[in-house]
Amino acid sequence: MKRGTFFMRWFLVTMSSTYSRNGDPSEKRAMSDNRQMVLGTYNQKKRGELQRLLLPLNIELKTLEEFPEVVEDGSSFAENAAKKATQQAVALGQWVLAEDSGLCVDALKGAPGIYSARFSGDDATDEKNNDLLLEKLEGLPPEKRGAHYVCHIVLSNPQGEVVLEAEDKCHGRIVTERRGTNGFGYDPLFELREYHRTFGEMGPAIKGLISHRAKASRAFVHELGMMLAKNPALLAIGSVKK
Repeated sequence: MKRGTFFMRWFLVTMSSTYSRNGDPSEKRAMSDNRQMVLGTYNQKKRGELQRLLLPLNIELKTLEEFPEVVEDGSSFAENAAKKATQQAVALGQWVLAEDSGLCVDALKGAPGIYSARFSGDDATDEKNNDLLLEKLEGLPPEKRGAHYVCHIVLSNPQGEVVLEAEDKCHGRIVTERRGTNGFGYDPLFELREYHRTFGEMGPAIKGLISHRAKASRAFVHELGMMLAKNPALLAIGSVKK
């Protein structure tokens, strides 16, 4: 069994047994049905990945609609994720999960890093960003093309306080030409050495087990699951203190 699949099943069994030990299961299920959290991202593809990865929590996930985008001027992925989560949580009066992620290339001293989405300028697109990355690494041998993806996830309560964080990485290298059409961002250029394939050549099911976002989400799900086992009312609609 795949590690990610095993974890998800273990989590569901653990949560189920915890509920049965701590009270009426029907009451616990009713409480979980009322849990709600906002995904603080406008990126539809990121949002789709997160929604799939957070399914074990049995939480209603809402998305941003009219809230203005937060200026990501932090100096790290952690700062940007926290800024998005806390500002949106206060404005909406709800629990908000936000993440910041990006690609760090060894030969570029960690760039594009927190500027991954706008690497090629204010009018950046995935296509332009990939073109610029290939240009900057032109002529470098495979051993000099190391890189890693980073994902930092933050959960803020409605008062704008960070209550949970998780971060993980996925290591690989940048290939010399685009391969595959799956994913987004730099996925067609990011190869995992042990698989000899780029994220662009992998389907969402495989990426959902081994990517930086998948690994960070597993850690997040584990920690939040323990918090919910201790306090089932956490995230419940109507529990927000004004």
